[in-house]
Amino acid sequence: MSKKKGIHFEVSERKVLLRIIDLVMVYLGVYCLSLNFDFVYIEVSKENSVALILLGVYVSIFATIFELYDLKKASKIETTFQNVVITASIVVLFYLLTPVLSPFLPMERMQIVYLYLTLIVSLLIWRFLYINLIETPRFYKRVLLVGEISNIDGLINALDTKDPNYKIIGFINSEASSIESVKFKGRKEFDSKDFLNVIEKEKISEILVANFNSDAIIAEVYHDLMHLLERGFKIRDYTQVYEELLQKVPVQFVGKDFYKHFPFSRSNENKLYIFFQRGFDIVFSTIGLLIGVLILPIILIGNLIGNKGPLFYTQERVGRNGKPFQIIKLRTMVVNAEKDGMKWAIKNDSRITAFGMFLRRSRLDEIPQFFNVLKGDMSVIGPRPERPFFVQELARIIPFYETRHIIKPGLTGWAQVSTRYGATVDESLTKLQYDLYYIKHRSVFLDFSIAIKTLSTILYYRGQ
Repeated sequence: MSKKKGIHFEVSERKVLLRIIDLVMVYLGVYCLSLNFDFVYIEVSKENSVALILLGVYVSIFATIFELYDLKKASKIETTFQNVVITASIVVLFYLLTPVLSPFLPMERMQIVYLYLTLIVSLLIWRFLYINLIETPRFYKRVLLVGEISNIDGLINALDTKDPNYKIIGFINSEASSIESVKFKGRKEFDSKDFLNVIEKEKISEILVANFNSDAIIAEVYHDLMHLLERGFKIRDYTQVYEELLQKVPVQFVGKDFYKHFPFSRSNENKLYIFFQRGFDIVFSTIGLLIGVLILPIILIGNLIGNKGPLFYTQERVGRNGKPFQIIKLRTMVVNAEKDGMKWAIKNDSRITAFGMFLRRSRLDEIPQFFNVLKGDMSVIGPRPERPFFVQELARIIPFYETRHIIKPGLTGWAQVSTRYGATVDESLTKLQYDLYYIKHRSVFLDFSIAIKTLSTILYYRGQ
């Protein structure tokens, strides 16, 4: 069997590629601008190294905030064009507002326009090439799924929506089939006897094993898997790929070997990380409360006109290790919103006032919770704290639900920036998957990523 496989880029490789070439194109654009026009605002030279580095930093930060490195959006020219224009606009604005590090404003103001247009054109040229060269079938990762036929539908659909370059070509049933076996029409089923031929014929790059009972794998499939493994072929476990691509823990596929999926001690016993996290919480919450005091007059007027009632309210929530505490929020619902009993807030909830909707979408209703952060009940980043009633209900239905309480709850978190508001059991399961991913992988880098994505949520007005 030939070992020749197709060329493809992993998710991390594509993100790194986008970031590096973005910076290369920006610097190349500025260099070409200085060669072909009378452009002196910022020249590519050793003397301007600080100004050039600052330009690169701004491009990297704001391109992240405005989702230029979201692979799904980066594969579409319409969203790419929009995000490039917004990114270039904010980069130039911030560049002009930091003249201590960036060059002083030029006498000829058209030079600023030249820089602005250069950023847009240079980024768009590269992104157009990326969409038409990298985001094409020649670079797809062609995957063969080996698993239980009863789970194929859910397994394939879960991975299909995330990465446009990850293509599951078909599957092989790893169990003994019979006439009564369920048939799946969504992908081509290959005969287990043709396993090795299929890999060569279909140019398969990776085998994904999704069998949750290894004893049920039929002998011929097991033998072929061992044969491929001994020859260095890439074989991966489904839960590993699920977590890597979707960045959430697949609790619905975790069984008696749950301890393999939750090595929480690795991230939660790092004393240095915990120390810096608490320092960040204190500094950030102090700044947040000061901003809250500055905009309080505007909020008071809005509450008087659009809310008509108390500005603040408190509510019991479940904190770290299941310990309850009182959360403080700006009121966004009508007075006595739960006179008919407790229930989840839903999209377009009639109990939310007009001003309350603005507070939720802009995340301003969260500002008083900085006081909870200062007290130590919460952290800036972590799973959202739920009410005891809902925790009890969800813990009965969803496995591992109370595991999210092993760290402090947060103002924002991986679940909040990755999915919608959890108003049903299914949505709460999805949120739990993201929360467990954060608990498992939390680090300074992931916290920074959440902070950037939170800014995107606020700027794109996606709160609920």
